[in-house]
Amino acid sequence: MVIGDSAYIKKINRSLILQKIIEHEYISRADLSKITGLNKATISVQVADLLDEGLIVETQQEHNNVGRRPIMLSINEQAGFVLGVDFNYQQLMYTVSNLKGISVQQQTVVLESEAYETVIEQLIEDIHRYQANYADSRYGLVSVTIGVHGTVNKETESIRFFPAYNWHQKNIKTDLEKALDIPIAIENNANLSAYAEKVYHYHESTNLLSVILTSGIGSGIIIDGNVHKGYHGYAGEMGHMIISPDGELCRCGNHGCWELYASEPKFLEKLAIALNLPSITIAEVETLRDENNPVVCEHFERLLHYLSIGLNNVINLYNPETIVLNSRLLHVFPNSIDRITEHLPSSVSQYREITLSQLGNNACGMGACALGIQHFLDVSEMRVKAAG
Repeated sequence: MVIGDSAYIKKINRSLILQKIIEHEYISRADLSKITGLNKATISVQVADLLDEGLIVETQQEHNNVGRRPIMLSINEQAGFVLGVDFNYQQLMYTVSNLKGISVQQQTVVLESEAYETVIEQLIEDIHRYQANYADSRYGLVSVTIGVHGTVNKETESIRFFPAYNWHQKNIKTDLEKALDIPIAIENNANLSAYAEKVYHYHESTNLLSVILTSGIGSGIIIDGNVHKGYHGYAGEMGHMIISPDGELCRCGNHGCWELYASEPKFLEKLAIALNLPSITIAEVETLRDENNPVVCEHFERLLHYLSIGLNNVINLYNPETIVLNSRLLHVFPNSIDRITEHLPSSVSQYREITLSQLGNNACGMGACALGIQHFLDVSEMRVKAAG
């Protein structure tokens, strides 16, 4: 039983009711009372308030063979919108979703400058535009969550280090909030991606590991249902786990970091050199794979070897239930997951499943949107049946 003043208890009950509406998508007042344990009077008052606020709507159930069709409650998806930003090197990938977590707009903006001040100006300009575009809804654009491909201090939400730009100690949240009248949240992109996997696909998985190979190697860790950030917020930088002590020099200063051997950018870079090409794309790799090009096959085998070494280490450290690999390259090669599993024969390395992400490049942006909705509605968990 929750004990406290009436305002606090009302807030807790409100959060619980919204949580159950999100989980069930459509639910009646009677079922809300049964599931939450709250009496019908409390449900009635809280639902009336949420209807007045425009956060939920009523719809009549279409299929009911006996008696009156019950009135179902659901989140009012058009009441407001959230903006998620995947902030990668030289580009900003914007995703707008409604309050049900369904994507309604996506856009990529190419950054012409690496100067911090110029990027901030671009962000401010773009966010102002999105605010104007969604101003007609009841709550408008309610929040912005930005996923950074670098380390983020979990207390200050400042960028500790953004490798691609070589930025150190940038107070991006403060700088944006000075110019914008909207809540801003800054998170690590891998953490948001892991959160998205849980929200959109793996609802019941309480221990999940998301490994992203598309820009270096980043990992988002979910332990007991919560994103694990570590002491300062820098957990998950597994790309700089050393797997070859006398190996190649990494920009971080160490030798033999995992991402030098198992990330997509490094794979493409080394493959292009081996083929005497200035560069190569994933699409071109797929064409060469179809031709059974021996150089491509050899390089992919090497990537699988080192990817599996790193995964074995990570599995032994965290004992995840679900491992989600976010990689365009692995989608190109049939049976990639089976091949990786073959490289993990140890009886010590226990997990339930390894799978490829279905969210792909949208994972960070969708995770950012889901987190924005969670904060706006003040609920403990988000759950969406299908990705937008």
